[in-house]
Amino acid sequence: MNPVDVAVVGGGVVGCAVARRLARTRLRVALLEAGPDVGAGTSKANTAILHTGFDTKPGTAESALVARGHALLGEYASRTGIPVERTGALLVAWNEEQLAVLPSLAEQAAANGYDRCDLVDAATCSRLEPHLGPGALGGLTVPDESIVCPWTPPIAFATEAVANGADLYRGCALHAAEPTADGWELRTAAGVLEASWIVNAAGLHGDDVERLLGHDGFTVTPRRGELVVFDKLARPLVRNILLPVPTGRTKGVLVSPTVFGNVVLGPTADDVDDKSDTASTADGIAALLDHSRRILPRLLDEEVTAVYVGLRAATEESDYRLACRPGDGTVCLGGIRSTGLTAAMALAEWTAEQLGAAGLDVAERADAAGVHMPNLGEAFARPYQDAERIAADPEYGTVLCHCERVTAGELRDAFTSAVPPADLDGIRRRTRALMGRCQGFYCSAEVASRFARATGRPVDAVLAGAAP
Repeated sequence: MNPVDVAVVGGGVVGCAVARRLARTRLRVALLEAGPDVGAGTSKANTAILHTGFDTKPGTAESALVARGHALLGEYASRTGIPVERTGALLVAWNEEQLAVLPSLAEQAAANGYDRCDLVDAATCSRLEPHLGPGALGGLTVPDESIVCPWTPPIAFATEAVANGADLYRGCALHAAEPTADGWELRTAAGVLEASWIVNAAGLHGDDVERLLGHDGFTVTPRRGELVVFDKLARPLVRNILLPVPTGRTKGVLVSPTVFGNVVLGPTADDVDDKSDTASTADGIAALLDHSRRILPRLLDEEVTAVYVGLRAATEESDYRLACRPGDGTVCLGGIRSTGLTAAMALAEWTAEQLGAAGLDVAERADAAGVHMPNLGEAFARPYQDAERIAADPEYGTVLCHCERVTAGELRDAFTSAVPPADLDGIRRRTRALMGRCQGFYCSAEVASRFARATGRPVDAVLAGAAP
């Protein structure tokens, strides 16, 4: 493990964004991820919304960084092929108490620098969403809320970091950290790494890493969010992101289209003790279906494609837990919850500014490399539809996953990419294979066989989910 100027601990969307930004400088950077792949923890299991930050608390770090991140990720997505659809959002009031809150939410949005919210009556809500359940009293429109692919950003950030010279270590848990005369000696599952600075972007384990570094500023209590994904035939039922009136603890249960052409319902919000507890529960799913019965009753007639669960890094405070400590060479990006996808690039920008103020050269190189990623969005052109591309390479005309129309060429590209998948779950996030209505029943054997040939691993090990 080569000595580096900055070691970023955590390969979720925030850590990958930080590694990308710093790798574009002349600094030597390492990205350490404990799991088998980047973006495979909390970052893969969220509601996939590019937030405006209209409902964040004014004056908080989260408010400023979400607003900035909305602009940064929106621009980056259009440049690199990450699918974004500006559907807009409709926040719906179902009782008089919620209706009374809407004007203050509009004022809050304006205080956050977002002045495009409009109060609308019940008739307008029904016009905007014809399948909305009965009983809505009014709403608030948020025209710039968008849906985004949640999987491609961390992979794109990590790929760009590697392209610019960063060292990526997967399966590299941090076991111990000892201060040295020149910075830190990190003892990891992959060996010993010397680093002048450490950026803690470890998400659910951010408090654990803080304690390894000699700090004890917060405790992460995992907040479990269960979500239900409905079949693509449900997509015509919803036009906007349908938001509830938020509470002080959670943004509540929403109904949203996805860039993959499905509809998602969720999340729940239950604090748990185990940072690996991503099991769904009968009570949680039942509660979500009860919410759907009010919000979008016809959704209950549609087929469920999948259920997934994410854990958010909730702490004692509602705001992000940010710190830069030049005295010991550490940066903390803690308590980044569901808005982390939107805020990631802004958090990376903030980190670079802090390191620059501490004396590091964080100017981006003129020759820094960019990336272009496969666009996984249903509303965008896919390889199987591109006759010219298929004529040049017939592998793009060989469909292997018929539910999601993923081709042999796309799998090959994923296997040979700078940050290739480590397991079948990684293939899902890079290509959409295995995530359709049959959940891999038809194509998993062929996908696993091709993965095994590409990596030299036994097929049964691939199917069992074992990482290399």
